[in-house]
Amino acid sequence: MRSGERPKISPGPVRPSETGSDELGHRRLAAVAFVDIVGYTILMANDETRTHQRWMRILSEVVSPQAEKFHGTVVKSTGDGVLVEFPSAHDAVDWARQVQRQVIPKQVEHDNESATIVLRVAVHLGDVITTEFDVFGDGVNVAARLQQYCVPGGVILSEAIYDLVRGTIGPDARDLGFLQLKNFKKPIRAYSLDSETNDSVDPEANERERSRHYRPCVAVLPFTNLSGDPRHEYFSDGMSEDLTTELSRFSELQVIARNSAFQYKGKTFDIRQVGRELGARYVLEGSVRPSGDRVRITAQLIDAVTGAHLWAERYDREVRDIFAVQDEVVRTIVAIIAAHVNRAEIERALLKPPATWEAAAWEAYDCYLRGAEALVLHQNRRTKASLYEARRLLEKSLAIDPNYARAAAMLSWTHLNAYLEPFDGDHLNPAALDRALELAETAVHLDARLPEARAQLGYVLLFKRQHDAAMAEFERAIALNPNFVDYRYARALLFAGEPARAIEVLEANKRLDPFQPHMYSTSWTGQANYMLKRYGDAVRLLREFTSRQPNIQLPHLWLGAAYAQLGQLEEAGKEAAEVLRINPGFTIEGWKRLAVFKDAGDVDHIIDGLRKAGLPEA
Repeated sequence: MRSGERPKISPGPVRPSETGSDELGHRRLAAVAFVDIVGYTILMANDETRTHQRWMRILSEVVSPQAEKFHGTVVKSTGDGVLVEFPSAHDAVDWARQVQRQVIPKQVEHDNESATIVLRVAVHLGDVITTEFDVFGDGVNVAARLQQYCVPGGVILSEAIYDLVRGTIGPDARDLGFLQLKNFKKPIRAYSLDSETNDSVDPEANERERSRHYRPCVAVLPFTNLSGDPRHEYFSDGMSEDLTTELSRFSELQVIARNSAFQYKGKTFDIRQVGRELGARYVLEGSVRPSGDRVRITAQLIDAVTGAHLWAERYDREVRDIFAVQDEVVRTIVAIIAAHVNRAEIERALLKPPATWEAAAWEAYDCYLRGAEALVLHQNRRTKASLYEARRLLEKSLAIDPNYARAAAMLSWTHLNAYLEPFDGDHLNPAALDRALELAETAVHLDARLPEARAQLGYVLLFKRQHDAAMAEFERAIALNPNFVDYRYARALLFAGEPARAIEVLEANKRLDPFQPHMYSTSWTGQANYMLKRYGDAVRLLREFTSRQPNIQLPHLWLGAAYAQLGQLEEAGKEAAEVLRINPGFTIEGWKRLAVFKDAGDVDHIIDGLRKAGLPEA
C-alpha cells in the first residue's frame, strides 16, 4: 500500500441467506459504530509518523477504554477507521458521543499543541454476521457508508438507532432526511448530533438533561402465527403493527419502531437480550391462532430487565369481520398495557431508597411518579396530609423541570381536589380553583398534545361552569389518543346531563384500567344511577363504597339522597349524620357550588334528595 493511501473495509462474503448456508457465521441484530478520520490522506502525506502515533494513542486511550466502559467490542481497526459492536443502541450512542468529547482534549494533553485528528462517527442498528474474528454484512456496510455524511467532530445516527434513543438524547438531533448511500437501492433516513451538541464534558449535566426526556420504552415484537398457514401471516403482523401504532399515541411512552422490532420475526431469542439490544424496558409479545370461524389472540407484557411477566391475557373471538376483531382487541390491549407500564414505573421509583433517588438523574421523573402514587393513596385515605404530600412531590418535580407538562397537570389536580374536599380553607375557595386552572392551562401550553393536560383543563373548566369548553377539552384529549382512559370524562358527562353515557365510560374504564381507584367504578356509577332515578342501584353501589371507605363525604351525601328518594328516611338520616360527622360545616346552600350540572333541573333533583334526607339548608 502506498503511503497515505486509505485502506478499505471489505463488505465481507456473501450473506448466508443468499447461499443457503450458515457456515460463514452467525447472523444477529447488533448496534455497530464506524469511526473514520477526517482528511486522513492529507494528514499522512504531511506527517505520517506523528499522525500514526496520535491515532494509536486515540485508539488505546480513548476508543478502546470507552468501548469497554460502554460494553462494546472493538472488532477491527483499518488504519484510518475503527468498527465497534455494541449490545444496545444506547451504549453505542453514548460511546460515540464520549469519544468525540475526549478525542480533541486527549491530543492537546499529550502534544501541548492543536489537535490534528478529527473524527466522524456513524452508528447503525442492523443485521450483521459474526465469525470468531470478524463482523460484516449490511449492518456494517450501512454504518461505513453513512459516516461520509457526518460533519467533522459529530455523530450521525441511522433512523433505526434514532428511534431507540430519541427519548434520551432529547432535542439534540438534527434531521438530515433520507440519504442515498452508495450501492444501496433504498435511501436511509439519518440524524446528526453535530459537534456543538457534544461539547459538554460534565456527565452529571448530561444525565440531568437526559432525565428531562426520559420515557419508559416499550417494544412490540412480531406476533407469532400459530396456524402453520402462511396465508394468516398478514393478521399476526397486522396485530403487531397496529399495537405499535396505537401505543405510540401515548406520549408518556417511547415505542420502538416497527422495523427494528420486526428484525426478531421468526427467530428464537431471550427477552432480556431483546431489551438490551433495542433499549426497551418492556416487551409485548403474543400469538395468533385462527381456527375455522374463530381466532385466539394471546398477549403478554414482560419486564425486559428482570424477565418477569407483568400481565397476560387471552382473547377468543368469532371472525365475521377480521379487521373489526383486530381493531377491538388492539384497542383493549393498548389501554391495559399503558396502565401496567405506568404502574410498573411507579413501583420502580418507590423501590429506590431516598438517598439514591434524590441524587439520581431521573429526579424530576421519580418525583412525578412518587407524586402520582401519593395521589392514588390519597384516593383511599382522603386526608389533608395525603393530599399535601402528593402536592409536595409534584411541586418538587416541576421545580426541577419547569417544562414538565405532566407534572403541571397532576399538580393542578391537587389544587382542584383541595377546592372540592373539606380539608382546610381551600375548600370552596375561588383562589384554589383559579390556581388549578392556571396550572392546567400551563400544562396545555407546555404540551398541547398531552391528553392528560387536556383532560385536566376540561375537569377544571367543569367546576368553572364552562360546560361546552370543558367537553371540548375532553374531546380533544380523546382525539389525540382514542385509547386514552380517564374517569374525569365520565364525571363531565354526568354534569352535562348524560348519566347513561357516564356509566358506559366508567364500565369501559374499569375493564381497560385495572388500577383505577375503586371510587370511580362504584361511587360515581352510583351517582349516575341516581340521576337516572335508579335509586335501588344507586344505594347498592354507594353502600358498597361507604362500607369500604367510610370517611369520604361525597358518597354518604348521594347515598342519603338515594335512600330518601326511596322513602327510607331512617337510613337517609344516618347518612346525613355521616356527612356532618365528616364535615360539620356542611350546608346544602354551600354544596350547591359543587353541583355544577348544566341543567338546573338536575341540580333540583339532587338537592331535593338532600333536603328529604334532613341535611341543613344553610
